[in-house]
Amino acid sequence: MILRSEHIVKSFGRKKVLTDISFQLEAGTVTGIVGENGSGKSTLMEIIVGVRRAQNGTVQINGKLGYCPQRALLFPHLTVQEHFNYFSVAYGISKEPSKLRSTELLDHFNFAKYNQERIINLSGGTQQKLNLSISLLHKPDLLILDEPYNGFDWDTYQRFWDYTNHLRKQGCAVLIVTHLLSEKNRFDRIYELENGILV
Repeated sequence: MILRSEHIVKSFGRKKVLTDISFQLEAGTVTGIVGENGSGKSTLMEIIVGVRRAQNGTVQINGKLGYCPQRALLFPHLTVQEHFNYFSVAYGISKEPSKLRSTELLDHFNFAKYNQERIINLSGGTQQKLNLSISLLHKPDLLILDEPYNGFDWDTYQRFWDYTNHLRKQGCAVLIVTHLLSEKNRFDRIYELENGILV
């Protein structure tokens, strides 16, 4: 078991967003959570990764966590490579492994030509590639993706699923949160978040 979430409750004022959320993720599985905009999907993810506090409930994570938020948290005046360097230090990855890992991700997601470009000059799709790559940099055991393929073209979308299948084989648990799932056969389990509970 990589993730166990039990009885998560979250309200904003009088509005109860999450009523009683319990689920778990096993190693080597791909799980989806779908729901309408405003249903509380991003709030649940932020609680799981520790950005928000719940009023009640517990979250247990066994292993390294990777988180790709819906909005890319990037520095506009740093280059792509400077982002890899910065987050490698944050993750405690030494120089040579960091170089090998960033090269692998740049090649797989096909944006190596932008390595020395500043973020402010990149398209939204390329920024999202970097956002995703940063979450993968330290080889997480649990990867949480909030609307991960916003802005992806078809080639990047296919590369995303190729890499997701690679992660599954490596024993990583992947959780994808989105308002729309078009290929349900790619998932081991799909939950719908509605009226504050998972179905």
